[in-house]
Amino acid sequence: MNDDFWWEPPIAGTETEHLLGALDRLRTTFRWKADGLDEAGLAVKIGASDLTLGGLLKHLAACEDFMFTAKMRGVLPGEPWDSLGWKPLEDWDFTFDTTAHTAAELYELWDGAVDRSRTRLAEALADGGLDQPVHLEFPGEGHLSLRRLVFDLVEEYGRHTGHADLLREAVDGRVGEDPPAGWHPVS
Repeated sequence: MNDDFWWEPPIAGTETEHLLGALDRLRTTFRWKADGLDEAGLAVKIGASDLTLGGLLKHLAACEDFMFTAKMRGVLPGEPWDSLGWKPLEDWDFTFDTTAHTAAELYELWDGAVDRSRTRLAEALADGGLDQPVHLEFPGEGHLSLRRLVFDLVEEYGRHTGHADLLREAVDGRVGEDPPAGWHPVS
């Protein structure tokens, strides 16, 4: 793979490599859209929406941690969410209040959640692959597979990366489908 485009999925790989590659490409594109902003930039809203890039960073961090703890294994995410007062079985709002956080804290929250997810997912894949059932069950239909959880997170990122496109353009005009060659997070 070209180091200038480290986020690209493999050209020809296994189903798991392609699925994880697609997820990582969306994560990278989202992170690029949100990157390098201060608190004011992360708080910009457009139109009638309450969405902000800071709120999306926090929401997607929560999605990452909840997906690969509660949904996958049946345990609550724990830290850092416990210290933040988030009650995931009660509070699901993607316009999380971010006014108590610095920009650096929001980036750290998201980056940490993605790192934890990659570790948890790699362990689960080593333990049984994409076909294994996870904790989350649809009553009367059975347990979801790990494959379904990963696809659900791909969908979540697809939706919110589109929101991030519009929000970032409103902040400073940054547009584009992919980060520029050689991009790495600065914040």
